[in-house]
This record gives sequence, C-alpha cells and structure tokens, in this order.
Amino acid sequence: MDDDIRALLEGMSTSQAGHLPVVAAFLRRIGLPRAVNAAVPSEMAVDIGTFVSLMVLDTLSGRSPIYRLEKFASSVDTGLLLGSEVPPSAFNDTTVGRALDAIYDAGTQGVFSRVALRAASAFPLDVDTRHVHFDTTSVSVWGDYPGCPEEDDPERLRVTYGHSKDRRPDLKQFLIKMLCVHRNIPIVGGCESGNESDKNINNRVLTELSAHMASHGLSPGAFVYISDSAFVTPKNLEAIGENLFISRLPFTYSEADRTIGEAVRKGEWTDVENDPQPSGSRPRANYRVCGTKVNLYGKEYRAIVVHSDAHDKRVQKKLERVLAASIEEAGGVLEEASRAKYFCREDAEAAADKLRNEGSSCHYPDCEVAEKVTYCRGRPPKSGERKVSRVRYVLCGKLLERADEVERMRQAAGCFVLLTNVPEEGEMAHTPEEILAAYKEQHGIERNFGFLKDPLIVNDIFLKKPERIEVLGFILLVSLLVWNLMEHMMRSYLKRTDSTIPGWDNKPTRKPTSFMMAIKFKGVLVVRIRGRWYFTVPLTDELEQYVRALGLTEDLLLGRGSGDAGENRDQKLHRETR
Repeated sequence: MDDDIRALLEGMSTSQAGHLPVVAAFLRRIGLPRAVNAAVPSEMAVDIGTFVSLMVLDTLSGRSPIYRLEKFASSVDTGLLLGSEVPPSAFNDTTVGRALDAIYDAGTQGVFSRVALRAASAFPLDVDTRHVHFDTTSVSVWGDYPGCPEEDDPERLRVTYGHSKDRRPDLKQFLIKMLCVHRNIPIVGGCESGNESDKNINNRVLTELSAHMASHGLSPGAFVYISDSAFVTPKNLEAIGENLFISRLPFTYSEADRTIGEAVRKGEWTDVENDPQPSGSRPRANYRVCGTKVNLYGKEYRAIVVHSDAHDKRVQKKLERVLAASIEEAGGVLEEASRAKYFCREDAEAAADKLRNEGSSCHYPDCEVAEKVTYCRGRPPKSGERKVSRVRYVLCGKLLERADEVERMRQAAGCFVLLTNVPEEGEMAHTPEEILAAYKEQHGIERNFGFLKDPLIVNDIFLKKPERIEVLGFILLVSLLVWNLMEHMMRSYLKRTDSTIPGWDNKPTRKPTSFMMAIKFKGVLVVRIRGRWYFTVPLTDELEQYVRALGLTEDLLLGRGSGDAGENRDQKLHRETR
C-alpha cells in the first residue's frame, strides 16, 4: 500500500454525529461558551463554558448520568462539537465537580439569565415578548439527601417532601421554575425547594419581573405576565404593580361562581373561532366567552367567563354526584308522599301540585291522583257489585328532571374565569377572545415540563449535593432553551417561506419538532481527514431541507468557521434567510 494512502488512513477517524453538530452550531449561535465564561470566571485548564457546552450536548443526546460525562466525551469528536480538541480525561469526576461548584457560586439563575439574554439577541425580531408565561413543576428524586439544611433557608435549595405534581408524595423533590416568552422559550429559570409554595414563588418572581423584562428592553405595561391560579393572592396582586397580567380566578373566590352564574343566566356568549383543524388530531374544544367585571380587595378587574364543550372530567364527576344526590333526595320526598292518604280528590290534587315545587334542586315528583278503594267484609253479592267501605286518594308518579336548571348547571360546569387587568383600549388592548388565546399558550410551558421529565432526556438524578442539583437544573434549562430555539427557527422559516418539510412518515408538515429533526439525523457519521471533517455519506435532500430550515449550512455543521467568526457567520446567515 502506498505510504501516502497508509498515512491518510491512519490519520482518519470516524465518529457518530447524529444531530449533535446542529446543537453545537446553535450553541455557537447563542454564544453559550462566551456568556458562561463571562459570568463564571475560572482558572481551570478547560473553561466552564466548554464544560457547560458538553453537558448540554450530552443532555440533548439522550443524557447519560453526569458521572459518565468522560465516557460521553470519548464517544464524540470534541474538536468538531466544541471547536477545539479536548481529551476525555479533562471531564473526569473531580473537574466536573469543580465546574458545577463554580457555576453554583456564581449564581445559577443569574448565569442562565445572561445566557438567555444573549440567545434572545441572536433572534431579535423573531421572538414574541408580548406575552410572558410562568409556571413551576416538581422533580422527584430517590434518596435521603442528608446534606440538605435542616431549617428552611431561602438562599439554599432544600430537597424535601412537598406537594407532588408527579403524584409521588412518597418521594422527596425539588421544583423548577420558568419564565418563558414566545410560549416556550425560557428567559428566566431556576430551582426552588421541594416544599415551597407556588404562591410564594410567584411573589418572588414578581418582585424581580420588571428588572428581568427591562433587560430585554421591555418596560412595565409593554408585556403581559401569564400564570396559573396560584398567582391570585393579595400579595401577588399588589406586587404586580404596573405590569399587566392574565391568570385563572380560583373557585375558592365566591366571585368565580357569581360571574359564571351571571354569564349563564344572561346567555350573552361570543363564539371563539378555532384555528383550522390539523389532520389526524383529536377534535378541538369549542369555546364561548363573556366579559364582565369583578372586585377583589377593593380593586376592579376584568373577568372573562369561558365556556368549553370539552368539560373538565373532575367537574363532570362532581356534577354527576350532585345529580345522583338530587335523585336520592327527590326520591325520598316521592316515597314519603306516596304513603299519605287523602279523604277527597281535591286535597290530593293540591298536594300533587305542591310537590312539583318541592323535591330537590334538580328533580321533582310528577304525581297523579289515584283512588284506593276499601270494600266491606264478607262475600260479595250475587249481583257481583261489592259494597264500598271507604275511598281514599293517594299519589303515584315518577321523578322528572328540572331541565332548565340541569342545563344551567351543565353549562356552568364547563366554565372557568380568567382574571386580568389588560386594558380594553389602547396599544396593549385585548379582546376577550385574545385574552383566552393568550392564556391557552400556557400549554407551551407545560410542554417544557414534559421535556424536563422525559426519561430519554433526564435519567435518575445521581447528584447528592443540593447545590449540584441546582446546577443540573441550570443545565436542563439551557438545554431546553436550545431545543426550543431550534424548533422555533424551523417553524419560523417554513411560515416565512410558506413551505413544508417532510415529517413523520414523510408527510409534509409546517410544524416540525426538534425531536423529529433529531430522529431524521440519526445514523449520520462524520470522518476527520487531516484536520477537516466530512460526512461519510452526502446529506439527503430531506436532511438538507432541515439544515436550511435551521438557518445553517453544511460548512457550519462541519465546524468550518467555528468560534467568533463562525458565530458572526451564523448571525449573518440568519439575517439573510429572513
């Protein structure tokens, strides 16, 4: 064999790439290493930004436990993904622990805010910041975690028992909080103790909300804070200040029942037009809205009563119990009335009329008068006509439903109330339909929680120190940020170009997901020859469509133009594809 060919083959190396070059390109685009290094200075041989980049790549590859980070580094080409050749031994347990501690000391929430701000600047015109969504979720863990503080300390994460949103009250937990724009892109996030109340977390976020949004160029009144019903407390309504909000009014407030009852009685509903029904999906709920006012703690707010024909199952079960109790109550009234005997028909008919107004809230006895004849004793005469001793009148009948009342209750069971201070006129004005649409976008942040709990993304947590668990939460939030930005980029491109892309089973779609993209890239290999990377097989037309939709090029995926130059080239390409 020719010496040159032998030398070439010996210098070649092949590695599994999959979708990781795409993730690496987005990490460069949002300037992750630089943002982390600016927030977490370090004298370690490998900078903290590189550690975080590899952890994010590991997370979005299906995630192995952190103690196997060195093994993950040995399975990928760090020169391609990180921009410089880093030996796997640099990611041993000791140095990873030092990196996690350094991030914790710098403040995970502050570091994430810095990363998110830089990411938002990479997409200045695409991300909708008009609506800001907030929510929390619990993450269950196994073990005792003896390193947690004995007493509640607001400055330290406490892994402990609390209200489990995973329905695992037997396990300790911690909470992840998130403030998102454009439905599901996090800009603020962090961890909270497992026994912390959502109401208190809301309050702390609200005290810093104006400062957070000012960093994105938004002043109070220029955005709408959207949260679940835990927001509605006297302290939170006061803390919201001049900011606008949309929340759900809990049924613990009598105003919720009052406004629903009033809306149902008036029947002045406005139908909400649904988006076109996507093929293959389940039928969408049909909504109607009715605007009114409520007074809470001496202040007037707008209230939007929303009726959905997809009734909440819990509410329906409660209604079924109410109807069953009503039948039992009215049945008792009917049974008691049927035992009564009357001397004249007029009295019996009067009693029957009276019963129609009695019974129960949802049912009433509908009775008819029947004669009950008692004959004299003895053998009947030959004529066959028995002698009547006495005649009494009794009531017999059945239960009927109060149709109007039950229909009213069924309508009320499908209702909930949205509370807001968004104006009806002006630049930030929202109609009742727009308020509902904004609140429904809350499902985006709930999708994020599905990502954070996906066993393919997050395996069992192997960290024992609460401080390092908090840093893991930071890594997960950065991973989520990148994952959702990739999805947002693809959908924005398809909408802008009015085009589709092959989805599942190669069916055209306008709503590709990052998971879909990752599956499409599965099996892609790269080879390094004399310091340059190449795909072992040219990308298919389908994969090239995904690369274009992501605002990337093959050169960027193969590390040609990495670092600052590559980052600037990414941003230039992004502007050109607009």
